[in-house]
Amino acid sequence: MRLPRYLLVSGTAALMAGTLTLTATATAPAGTSHVASQARFVSAAKNALARYLRHYRPQLMLAGHPHARANAPLAADSFNWSGYADGSRTTKAGTFTRVSGSWTTPSVKCGAEDQLTTEWVGLDGWISSSLEQLGTMSWCYRGAAVYFTWWEMFPTGKGLIRVGNTLKPGDKITASVTRSGTNYTLKLTDATTPANSFTTKQTCPATTCTDTSAEWIAERPAFGIGIAPLAHYNAFKLTNGKQTSGGKAGTIGSFATVNEITMIDATQAYSLNDVSSLTGTNTGFSTIWQNSY
Repeated sequence: MRLPRYLLVSGTAALMAGTLTLTATATAPAGTSHVASQARFVSAAKNALARYLRHYRPQLMLAGHPHARANAPLAADSFNWSGYADGSRTTKAGTFTRVSGSWTTPSVKCGAEDQLTTEWVGLDGWISSSLEQLGTMSWCYRGAAVYFTWWEMFPTGKGLIRVGNTLKPGDKITASVTRSGTNYTLKLTDATTPANSFTTKQTCPATTCTDTSAEWIAERPAFGIGIAPLAHYNAFKLTNGKQTSGGKAGTIGSFATVNEITMIDATQAYSLNDVSSLTGTNTGFSTIWQNSY
């Protein structure tokens, strides 16, 4: 397997041994367009990605502490996340019971280098080391893109679990995580290609999954040896971003502490994407690709 270039950054997240099975649509490299070659390409792509994800670290890697701005959400820099997160270190355990959002699956432009990007909503992760999340992923392998839907419960699950096998750019996605006690329902609907939709019910002890935050994120996955280059994605536009906290339904911007996260390079010299302000209804934003690493 040809490894992508990694930028090494420090982190305290525990190494995760994940698993993945993947069957996905892709455009094979030039000269491999017939059916048999297409099937071989997709098989090679899914096997390579499965090996990567055995060492996937889903946790946030912050670069410093969030800082206040006048009349705006807190600003934070991260090596692997971008988007918005509600919650703070003073948020009580069990505060959040639901998070949801919608987006159109972004297309990616692939070069010779293997690259990744994921889009997801989830609970936990901003403050705690646990995560309950689901979304879409784009994988540039040998110059071509593979897309799929997925979910994950960390650290109680079996790694990142692939579900969708026909995801493509432009598919309309709605995703949510809903908690009742220690029970979680993760639901993703692909309104364009329903075969990619799923609902799964999982459990996590309250001592592990503390539900102290809600997130709406574009991510470049991190691994045991560093962080993958960010795939050159078309704009990730999150809409209908909502959360339920303290028994009250709200939006991304209605929680007491809102954090705007920008992804930066390992030297902390420049941004890898631009994150917009929240929309007037506090339910949406966009992230725009700038650099891969």
